Amino acid sequence: MSHTPHELAEEFPEKAALMSELKQSDAHFAKLADEYHEVNRAVHRAETNVEPVSEQAENDMRKKRAALKDEIWGILAKA
Repeated sequence: MSHTPHELAEEFPEKAALMSELKQSDAHFAKLADEYHEVNRAVHRAETNVEPVSEQAENDMRKKRAALKDEIWGILAKA
């Protein structure tokens, strides 16, 4: 499979060390990061037709990914 875009380390490269630290020390952050990763991979599979879904389902997954990214950024910005 090709490179998956929108990985957290690419989205927030200046926060990579902080994200790694938070994944170890903050269970809520780790859960959010894992969920983001799962949704992001699902979006990528849908976009590349590896696992096609309806347009509505793909849009819903993108919205969920954006909401998770916003929540993750909120934690990173405060840390």
